[in-house]
Amino acid sequence: MQPLCLVERKIDLVYGGGRLGLMGLISETVQKGGGHVLGVIPKALLPREISGETFGEVKTVANMHERKSVMAKHSDAFIALPGGYGTMEELLEVIAWSQLGIHDKPVGLLNVDGYFNSLLTLFDKGVEEGFIDNSARHIVVIADTAEELIKKMEEYVPNHQKVASRQSWETGEVL
Repeated sequence: MQPLCLVERKIDLVYGGGRLGLMGLISETVQKGGGHVLGVIPKALLPREISGETFGEVKTVANMHERKSVMAKHSDAFIALPGGYGTMEELLEVIAWSQLGIHDKPVGLLNVDGYFNSLLTLFDKGVEEGFIDNSARHIVVIADTAEELIKKMEEYVPNHQKVASRQSWETGEVL
């Protein structure tokens, strides 16, 4: 991810709160570029993921469920960078939430060096086998560069059949 494209577009950052690796660099760049940074991290991960200076606001939460809830509440879109099991779990959850109608925010994959190609093939297989509706396959916005991904996400319009209305999720009422 090229964090300068976030700074140039005045896009704030909500992320998992770690100081290390790529996300640490992105949070630092966005903060120093004048953007607001909100890191959300479970208390148990503080010693492992935060060492030294942090950038922006850090909100400590009780657990991973609360982390994802807080991040989703404060986000206008979701972007997955190459990562491990946690990244995959969070990505699939926000895709499912979109399909269910819980949110209508864009979900982007920054497909660096084809990292997500196998996952995208799996999604296509799900469509082919009838497990994923073809319109829901288009929930995910994909690009090889940060600039291209941001542009596509800005143009995103949900066009899939939702399982339930957003209002029914927010109120808990059966409509």
